[in-house]
Amino acid sequence: MTAEMVTPAWMHTQISAEQYDSWSEEQCAGIEVVDGMAVVSPSASKRYNRLARVLANALDAAAGPAWNADTGFDVRLQDVPLTNRRPDVIVYRSETIDLTPTRPEHVLLVVEVVAPGSETTDRIVKVDQYAKAGIPFYWRIEQAATGIPIVYTYVLDPATKAYRDGETFTGAIKTAAPFSVTVDLGAV
Repeated sequence: MTAEMVTPAWMHTQISAEQYDSWSEEQCAGIEVVDGMAVVSPSASKRYNRLARVLANALDAAAGPAWNADTGFDVRLQDVPLTNRRPDVIVYRSETIDLTPTRPEHVLLVVEVVAPGSETTDRIVKVDQYAKAGIPFYWRIEQAATGIPIVYTYVLDPATKAYRDGETFTGAIKTAAPFSVTVDLGAV
């Protein structure tokens, strides 16, 4: 059996924003769209999901009423060709909660938890895409061999549309732009 026999036909053609917007939430779950092409994401482990949820809850509590932090929905980086990314954690303006799609100008911070198989995408590709879209902050969380996560933070330089390195945290985030937050990720 070949991949073409198993893979749905729509994964071999470019998807427009209008097509994607007509799909149900179930159809959109587990995929991202990059340059109009669907990219299937493997199912995340319980530890991976828990880490994202713990961080989202802490950021939501630290953000105050102007910002929300959530997991598991798309950020529309561009319409043509369609590029939708689904960061693991998103901090966005609370007044945009009912706007669909979520756009980069609604987003303050995106967080990606690196999983096996997503290393290059999370370390290189998404960093560039989020920066070019103008999202002010990007965090990447790596699961170290010790089991204690390492958080790499990045801050957008608006003049160059590139991220510069911020602080690095191991196991616990005591304070980090854009919020003052304390999170013990070593307990996850």
